Amino acid sequence: MDRLNFNVFQQFWTIAKSYWSGDEKWQARGLLLGVVLFLLAYTGLSVVLNNKRGVLISALSAQDEPRFWETVIIFIGVLVIYAPLLAGYTYLRDRLSLQWRKWLTHRFVDNYFRDRAYYNLHISETEIDNPDQRIAEDVRSFTQESLTFLLRLVESVLSTLAFSSVLWGISKPLVFFLVLYALIGTLVTSVIFGKPLVRLNFEQLKKEANLRFSLVRIRENAEAIAFYRGEEQESNQVKHRFLDVFENVKRLLVWELNLNVLTNAYEFIPFVLPALVVAPAIFAGEMEVGKVSEAQGAFVRVFFSLNVVVARFQQLTTFGAGINRLYTFAEFLEQTEATQASDEEKPRIQTIEADRVAVEQLSLQTPNYQRTLVEDLSIELPVGQGLLVMGPSGCGKSSLLRAIAGLWDSGEGAIVRPEPNQILFLPQRPYMVLGTLRDQLLYPNTHLEVDEQHLKQVLEQVNLAGLDERFGGFDAQQDWADVLSLGEQQRLTFARLLLNKPNYAILDEATSALDLGNEERLYQHLQAKGTTFLSVGHRSTLANYHQSVLELSQDKTWQIKQPLALVEEQPELLELPSLID
Repeated sequence: MDRLNFNVFQQFWTIAKSYWSGDEKWQARGLLLGVVLFLLAYTGLSVVLNNKRGVLISALSAQDEPRFWETVIIFIGVLVIYAPLLAGYTYLRDRLSLQWRKWLTHRFVDNYFRDRAYYNLHISETEIDNPDQRIAEDVRSFTQESLTFLLRLVESVLSTLAFSSVLWGISKPLVFFLVLYALIGTLVTSVIFGKPLVRLNFEQLKKEANLRFSLVRIRENAEAIAFYRGEEQESNQVKHRFLDVFENVKRLLVWELNLNVLTNAYEFIPFVLPALVVAPAIFAGEMEVGKVSEAQGAFVRVFFSLNVVVARFQQLTTFGAGINRLYTFAEFLEQTEATQASDEEKPRIQTIEADRVAVEQLSLQTPNYQRTLVEDLSIELPVGQGLLVMGPSGCGKSSLLRAIAGLWDSGEGAIVRPEPNQILFLPQRPYMVLGTLRDQLLYPNTHLEVDEQHLKQVLEQVNLAGLDERFGGFDAQQDWADVLSLGEQQRLTFARLLLNKPNYAILDEATSALDLGNEERLYQHLQAKGTTFLSVGHRSTLANYHQSVLELSQDKTWQIKQPLALVEEQPELLELPSLID
């Protein structure tokens, strides 16, 4: 991490400029103009209030009752206007921050899902951690803190101009001393505390996110942990991650202690110095006593306006760390030209869109190009028929499906496949979306209008009759991954095939948790629909529902077999045990 320097501001502007010059720029600029106008108004009234406070003290000192009550009335009148102005300023500022956060969050989410960036981040060897925190927390901090600091700077400039004129009329040496004092304080604080605090705050954000992530994983995998009796290991891991947070906070507190010692001593002088400078004139009778209060108020306002960096230094270092995290994330999502140019030099699998599924002279590699899984594979999936892909674990069966789906493109050759809306993939681990039972059945096309009678019929076909009644109807919302067994989840995802009616289906171990009867029933429904399908599996019984078998080997070779030949070679596999729910 670099200190707060031009790099940070450059990263900030790279992220911020798109909002202020984008499709919502006029709304954003209008809100900002409103905020500045409110700021101008209440800053002007602050000068009046500061002056009247001094007049009140002078009237009391001189025992001038008419002047005292006249000033009180003016003071209250100004305060009646000042209070709603300050409240309105705060509201408009926070509303603008909220609008900006909404726009920036949508932008990051769009980029996160565009071209499967979320998946590429998952499989890439990048140091970008916890994208969930960067979208949820870092975006909020970015919009809120940047707007607050920007307006604080504007307010500081206005306050400096307004109160310096007041201070200049009382004592010119105070103005010169004040500017020099603030500049020295800002320089010393930035040089000594800048780099360590930015680094520690960056680490703090990362370690806090890691702790939250470990707790979320325990919630999502509670049953598996309970089966393994892994409470002690998981507990130790959470404690270890919290210890990382604890140790980093300890180091952070030491630096904050030193910073607070400096700033507390540094900020004490402005409360005493004005009285020391003005006292001789008051003792000589050349100045009213109230001028001490007025000078002190003006001095403090100008001092803290010039001292904005020192006063908010800790917040700025946290903000700087957040900018760096957000910038690197945005850079990954938007893919820089240098990265794209580098990727173009590596071999890529060609994708051809047509009304069929085939691979032509395909040599498939892992995304990091360190291992070749299959070499020179050419095969076409006949329309209306099924192809079963088998082989030992780690030979590249699921990887071949990833390539057909377009998730992996590292390697050579070509993949022919139809439009995305004509093909549906059932991954090895059933995915249960957040939503209603209807959403589960229709995913990913949850906009489809299907009557409840048809939904009930499909549930019966996948042997889940009465599932809707069990949970209170198709509009019931549950944590479906938790309340349904693995076998029920696999049957539910099979129902998606029957409802979405794709021309092609790709199934990766989609019946591994089912008994043989349920497996046969589901594949019969798939065949009756006339769907062209490709399956990955280990059970030789799957060969009964496919017209051909593609066998992959660990040595990157492959061969096509007929289902009958496979069963004859491995008859014992017909009785493979299964995970019956």
